[in-house]
Amino acid sequence: MLKNELGRIISFLLIFAAQPYCESKTSTQQVKLDMAKVLIIGAGGVGNVVAHKCAQAKETFSEILLASRTEKKCHAIAKAIAHPNFSTAQVDADQTREVIALIKDFQPSIVINVALPYQDLSIMDACLATGVNYLDTANYEPPNEAKFEYKWQWAYQERFQQAGIMAILGCGFDPGVTGIFTAYALKHYFDEIHYLDIIDCNAGDHGHPFATNFNPEINIREITQKGRYYEKDDWVEVAPLSIHRPIDYPEIGLRESYLLYHEELESLVKHIPTLKRARFWMTFSENYITHLQVLQNVGMTSIEPIDYHGQKIVPLQFLKAVLPQPASLGENYQGQTSIGCHIQGIKDNKARTYYIYNNCHHADTYREVGAQAISYTTGVPAMLGALLMVTGKWQGAGVFNVEQLDPDPFLQKLGTYGLPWHELVDQSYAFASEQE
Repeated sequence: MLKNELGRIISFLLIFAAQPYCESKTSTQQVKLDMAKVLIIGAGGVGNVVAHKCAQAKETFSEILLASRTEKKCHAIAKAIAHPNFSTAQVDADQTREVIALIKDFQPSIVINVALPYQDLSIMDACLATGVNYLDTANYEPPNEAKFEYKWQWAYQERFQQAGIMAILGCGFDPGVTGIFTAYALKHYFDEIHYLDIIDCNAGDHGHPFATNFNPEINIREITQKGRYYEKDDWVEVAPLSIHRPIDYPEIGLRESYLLYHEELESLVKHIPTLKRARFWMTFSENYITHLQVLQNVGMTSIEPIDYHGQKIVPLQFLKAVLPQPASLGENYQGQTSIGCHIQGIKDNKARTYYIYNNCHHADTYREVGAQAISYTTGVPAMLGALLMVTGKWQGAGVFNVEQLDPDPFLQKLGTYGLPWHELVDQSYAFASEQE
């Protein structure tokens, strides 16, 4: 903890040391760029997709720099990308000073952070120090505590406003597109939204006995925490995976779905105050649940350090090291994902239901960019959010969640970049029997 606090102090001092550079920037509201340089930090499965998609949008992203702690991962991605100005770099995103130096050298218009959630604050500090816009796909988590809250990043609001730069939080799919879906529904179909159920199904098969579709450490921390949902002006906590029910997914059918806490619930409840209930559901196979329970029972999902032959190791970090890398799952992945929002509310004093969703096939995304659909559905929205920022469609100074922004330009382009979406208005409603 002392090391982390020292890092925060050093970052604070560096921000003031770099102030002349910040002052040379114009306000986000005034910046509209035809061509932009983008720095992508993180070279995992999502970073690979973001890099490919930025390269496809070469009319906007004139130069791309992909950086990671392990530069050879960046080199492997670069070999598959055709872009005249694509380069790589090594950076330790835990070290704000290194990120500042990289930004000053490359001078990007925006930083897309697809590194670990533990590194969000150090990268945000670097963006403040250099006056550069910021976007990520997942909220900050303390390394030593499985706690998913926006409070640490929301605390940057005044500083980003004063610097005249923009930070967009959680611009993946969930969080990300699910928030934009909800904002779109409110803008076009509802006067008030009362009930929101975000549903996430992966009906794919990667052929492994057990593997996680994104960073195993983050994925397992998320699933093994207590479930949590919002109802009647309060947050309700339940035992992990204790509430579940079958949900019918388009083109897939019924799948057992488990209630989890997911970070977009926190921001959506804050920004859509008419909500009476908000929940998040995700599918898991019986095989996955069995493996997870065994790993929990033997202590392998713990984040508490243990002593092993005189060295301190974290069991979950060791488990991450022996599980298949998420980026390696794509080649033989079959099936599809389905993620969307079931919404109920009122329009012109009449009850209304609405369902908006995307289905994405693993085999299709692998053929296009060499990635499975979980990485693809996260990486495409990150690129698109950055594109809207640098072209002036999304503007503002401060820290924003995606549902605070205009959903129309995003959804107008989402299908173009590989994620078509569908909507059902006033048709069958999956959660109708639960409503008051």
